Amino acid sequence: MAQWTAEQCTKAQLAGLEVLVGLTNKALEGFEKVMELNLQTMKTSLAQTREGVMKALSVQNPQELVELQIELFQPATDKALAYRRQLFDILAATRADFDKVVEVQYTAGKQGLQDFLEKVENSAPSGSTAPLAAWQEALKATTMFYESVQSTARQTVEVAENSLNTAAAAASKGARHRVAQASASAAAK
Repeated sequence: MAQWTAEQCTKAQLAGLEVLVGLTNKALEGFEKVMELNLQTMKTSLAQTREGVMKALSVQNPQELVELQIELFQPATDKALAYRRQLFDILAATRADFDKVVEVQYTAGKQGLQDFLEKVENSAPSGSTAPLAAWQEALKATTMFYESVQSTARQTVEVAENSLNTAAAAASKGARHRVAQASASAAAK
């Protein structure tokens, strides 16, 4: 029967360590991008809040205050939607990097297992083909299951992304409609 040598074990451990380090780096890169986005968003929000407060302090009558609120509301909604899109893009890119690594590792592991089963089959005594055939069938079933799960996960992500985009578009449209109504109402007074 085929056995692993110490060198093969060491190679496998080093390969696993390289994958772990690579995934950790990708996770940290994604985290860094999210932190940069959050810091930039906070700086922008702080500056806009200061500007809004300064404008509000200079308002002379309630009509001007209503107009100022209308003026500040729509950009805030658009900025929130832009933030959500940027955050989703960062998370999707990080997930895609992880998916690539998992796919490569899965393919390599599957090939290694198939090679191992072939070696065992070639060196196995006669009459042991039934258990080996069962192993091969189990490997095929596992492969089909994994591919099905991957396909379902991709479809789920696509549906979630489409739903979020649809909800964001509806929220933006609703906000614009409310701003337009408030503007018309304010102008009528």
